[in-house]
Amino acid sequence: MASLAIKTTLERIAVYQFTPAHSAQARAMLGWSVEELSRQSGVSTQAIRRFEAGGELLDVTRLALAFRFEAEGLVFFPGFAPGRGMNIKGATPDPMGRPDYAMIE
Repeated sequence: MASLAIKTTLERIAVYQFTPAHSAQARAMLGWSVEELSRQSGVSTQAIRRFEAGGELLDVTRLALAFRFEAEGLVFFPGFAPGRGMNIKGATPDPMGRPDYAMIE
């Protein structure tokens, strides 16, 4: 029960601290196009473009983006550009195990 609460808390933190600007900045840092991010994350190009333009995404979709960037060693904090973590793969849990993963946009 406690691990589910911790996982849920980490997911909520990731969803709210990962912004549309972070997504665009992280793509630029990695030299990734929207199409490359789509291939890497499983998120549609339409959803990525909508998110980076300030639109809403399902939480699971937003987590998939944050998780993929964090797998590349990037970290996100509100109000700051993404940074490279020192030996950190990020705190966002892999959304693949979520019951709503099939709804990824």
